[in-house]
Order: sequence, then C-alpha cells, then structure tokens
Amino acid sequence: MEVDKKEEIASDSSEQVVNPWEVSAKDGGKIDYDKLIDQFGCQRLDESLIDRVERLTSRQPHVFLRRGVFFAHRDFDLVLDAYERGDKFYLYTGRGPSSEALHLGHLIPFMFTKYLQEAFKVPLVIQLTDDEKCMWKNLSVEESQRLARENAKDIIACGFDVTKTFIFSDFDYVGGAFYKNMVKVAKCVTLNKAMGIFGFSGEDHIGKLSFPPVQDPYFRMTRDVAPRLGYSKPALIESTFFPALQASGENGKMSASDPNSAIYVTDTAKDIKNKINRYAFSGGQDSIEKHREIGANLEVDIPVKYLSFFLEDDAELEHIKKEYGEGRMLTGEVKKRLTEVLTGMVERHRMARAAVTEEMVDAFMAVRPLPNMFE
Repeated sequence: MEVDKKEEIASDSSEQVVNPWEVSAKDGGKIDYDKLIDQFGCQRLDESLIDRVERLTSRQPHVFLRRGVFFAHRDFDLVLDAYERGDKFYLYTGRGPSSEALHLGHLIPFMFTKYLQEAFKVPLVIQLTDDEKCMWKNLSVEESQRLARENAKDIIACGFDVTKTFIFSDFDYVGGAFYKNMVKVAKCVTLNKAMGIFGFSGEDHIGKLSFPPVQDPYFRMTRDVAPRLGYSKPALIESTFFPALQASGENGKMSASDPNSAIYVTDTAKDIKNKINRYAFSGGQDSIEKHREIGANLEVDIPVKYLSFFLEDDAELEHIKKEYGEGRMLTGEVKKRLTEVLTGMVERHRMARAAVTEEMVDAFMAVRPLPNMFE
C-alpha cells in the first residue's frame, strides 16, 4: 500500500489548477477535493473506513485521518479486507532528495506512514529516487546521492523501526529483480501513452521518461500495468495539500527558492516565530473592532490550517476555531499558539536527527532479511 502526497495534473482554466508546480483554486477559494476524487477515480476515505481502522487496530485513528488530511484512497478497503483475513501487506512511500533539509510538508507522509506501520504491524519500504532528481533538478550523480543520505537521516528521525523498515536509494539498489520489473513495466507503456499521461514534449531528454515528476498519474499507470504482469494493483492513500505560509487558503505551494514559504526542520525557534508572525497569511480582519464584530475567515487562515495538521488536541483545536472565528480570539494569539506547537515539533525532530549516525543509515539501507517484520 502506497502513501502518496497528492501531486497530479488537474487543470481547468476557469476553475482550479493542480499540478506539480502550481496549486490554485477558483477565485482564491478552496480546492474542490470532491472534484479531484471524481476526476481521478479515487474513493472518499470516509468515516466508515476510519471507524474500521480503529476497530481493526484497537487504537485511535491518527489525527491526519480524524481531520481528513488523508482524504482519498484506491482500494484501501481491500487492504483492510485482506488484513481482517490474516493476509499480509507492506507499506511503501518515498522521497525525491533534492534539498538539504525537509520542510514540514515533506514530513507528513512519513508521520502518517509511521502510524500505519505501528498500527498494523507491517513492514515498510522507503524509496529515495536520487536518480530521478539527478534527471529533473540538474544535480550531479554525487550530489544526488549525498542528498539521499542526508534526507534518510531526517526520515529515520521520524522514529521508524529498523527491524521492519528498508530504505533504499535507486543509484545504490536498482538491479536484479527490481530492474527486471522495470523492464517488464516499460514494455507495457508506449511512448504515446507516456506523453499523454505525463505531458512530455520533444524538448525533454529521454531520461525523464522513466521518472515523471507527478505521483498520482504514475501510480495509476502502475495499477493499469500490474495485473498484466501477474501482480496485484497497489492500493493508495492520498493527502490534501499542505499550503505555503503566504498562501491564501489552499492557493500556493511551498517553494525551495523561497525559504519563507515553509517551516524547515532546520529552522531555529527564532526563525519559526519570525516566519509565522511575518508571513503566515491571516484570515483575521484589518482592525480589532472589525475582527471582534465579524471574526476571522478560517477558510483562508494559514495558522488555523497548520494547527489542523499538527495540534494533537481535538478539543483545543475546536476551541481555537470557535473563538477565533467568532472574533473573541485575535490573530496574534493564534499565531502564538502555532509558534509553540511548531517550535516543539521541530526541536524534537532536531534532537532525534542529531542522534542518527552514519551507521544507523547504513543499517536501514542494508539489503537484509527482516525476520520480525510482521511482529
């Protein structure tokens, strides 16, 4: 089962644009996730499935499930059917290592995958596509490999179990049975199909054909090919977008070229406070009097959206939304609480990452049996 950040092509000039480079809703409003579900043939991850996860795992569903951060799926119900029968499955997610440090949006699939691994007691495979980033980001092979190991340290710092987790980089691992499967899949995909799915042009070099930068269409292609090769279709769980600090609502992606668009795991407490106070888009009104009268617009308020991702306490989150939305709480108070939450989160991650040694990275990336991976 694959955990996927939603990065796909869905554009209509009159409405919303969703692709690897831009996220924007009609008239600066909300992304219509129901429309994305219909357009891409997903299913809504509804309350009945969430209740079923709680029943099967005997633990409270992750905050990302409870609040609809992971909102859609393909065949997750079939995975739960298999689990209930006693059948085995494994988790897959990955990272394209193109930057020195991760931002909070990068952590979301790993935080959620850690919960799934612990809840279902299953193994996890994490792919670092250093070859892909070498192709797409004009990085050297050596720099791509270095970034893969640096990013692996941040991933390991999320707390994964080394007895159940295998991390690999493409440059180091691709070969043998893995490469045989790549060749089999490649023979099932015509050039016209690849160009139609991923939008390649005659100006793209041929290396990009194997590493398109859009996740969901790639997995849809995989689901189409897998049965032809005798494999089961991979199931997917997909998340909503994590917006940039300066975004209005859900409009705008974080950009590595603008360090103020995101909170990074390397940011200091001072950095975090400054970014939130100066750059986090507020839905509060332009005067205290007006704010007290009509309250904040929660639909476009970034501090509230970030708290919806990272504030664990459901009751506190609802209290903030109610008080802020009705004007009794001011923007500065909400930003102060977000600063506290993110500062604590980043500091815990920093300490965990500092404890990750090169030997630990080697252990996670070693090709080895995992005899206790279902225990």
